[in-house]
Amino acid sequence: MKQQNKIFALIDVNNCYVSCERVFNPKLNGQPVIVLSNNDGCAVARSQEAKDLGIKMAVPFFKIKDIVQKHDVQVLSSNYALYAEMSMRFHSILAEYVAPEDHEIYSIDESFLELTSYSEIYDLSDYAQSIRARIWKWIGLPVCVGIGRTKTEAKIANNIAKKNSHMKGVCNLLSMDPCAVESCYQDIDVAEVWGIGRKHSKKLNTMGIYSVLDLICADQHQIKKYFSIVMARTVMELQGTSCIGIENAPTPKKQIIASRSFGERITALSDLKEALGKYVQDGVKRLRDDDSLCSNIIVFIQSSPFEVDVAFYNESRSMTLPEPTDSLIDLMNFAFKLLEMVYKEGISFKKCGVIFNDLISKKSYIPDLLIDHSHLDENQDLMLVYDEIQKRFGATKLAIGPCYLPNRSWSMNRANLSRNYFSKEGMLLINK
Repeated sequence: MKQQNKIFALIDVNNCYVSCERVFNPKLNGQPVIVLSNNDGCAVARSQEAKDLGIKMAVPFFKIKDIVQKHDVQVLSSNYALYAEMSMRFHSILAEYVAPEDHEIYSIDESFLELTSYSEIYDLSDYAQSIRARIWKWIGLPVCVGIGRTKTEAKIANNIAKKNSHMKGVCNLLSMDPCAVESCYQDIDVAEVWGIGRKHSKKLNTMGIYSVLDLICADQHQIKKYFSIVMARTVMELQGTSCIGIENAPTPKKQIIASRSFGERITALSDLKEALGKYVQDGVKRLRDDDSLCSNIIVFIQSSPFEVDVAFYNESRSMTLPEPTDSLIDLMNFAFKLLEMVYKEGISFKKCGVIFNDLISKKSYIPDLLIDHSHLDENQDLMLVYDEIQKRFGATKLAIGPCYLPNRSWSMNRANLSRNYFSKEGMLLINK
């Protein structure tokens, strides 16, 4: 059903990973900084200074080493524990500004707020500035706010706010002169529109649609004919008709994937089991957080596709489980059996992982009357104790196998990892 006369805001942290690092290390302020992906592979976050040097998003690190050396770019490994904690605090602050049903956590550094009812009480531009000020004061993160009649407009408005410093971090399309809005839209590539991307933009270009303004002026029926109803809704959203509401209840996951590339090549089955054991435990945590059960499991292993004169090895096996489960021990045993099926001696492996498929809600699942219910009860009691220990003492204090011991051969390369400032060991010390 179409929703009209709505007002949305998108709040987005500027250069999130870099900004989180700068909160605790002010020496990085004003410096070109990049944060690398797993195994220090690619640049996944860049400060504005790094962007100005021409460093592109997702560029492999080895391709920019000359720029890094020439301009003394500060290079950091991804510190996921730090970013997750800062993200939780960021979203918690936003939750104080609207009712729960008006707040959607869109990603680690983005939230949508529906401000329809608040427009009668507040000047929304001032309201947005108060949000920015509180986030900066309380957790030190710079944010921009985009306000529009639809979520797609709010996304575009946020893009405009980031690129126009005179707006002081807030772009309210509802209060802007319509001619100024058209001018902004004319300067934004259609590929920047939420949900379009590079692939669809090329096809739109063949239809003479190059900018956001071109897309707004397009015939939505023609767009639906050549693309889809989703693209037609995007046009309607840009024209001011709200088609996408706030989603404050997370969509249940259809599958969970837990995998990583190894820090160095490994060949031993024991090392693969260590790594896979960690990924299974990571996946089970997410499975239990979602209150879901797994009905099918897939294990895969890969060698490096870039090895010279060595054939690429990529194998997987799947298993439909006798009963849906969230038992760590059962899922670990199933995963190890599958791993033994795909393992091959003499191959240098670069990656392995596990996929939990056919997820179902634990609340709605009714066990078979003929299964061993005492085993289910034992597993449930064990997992509750396991969860409580991890909650109190951290994820690395109790595990199956040695996967959390230091200096594992398969661990990710994170040579430039900052410490976790929210842990006991990583807290900042203030000298008197």
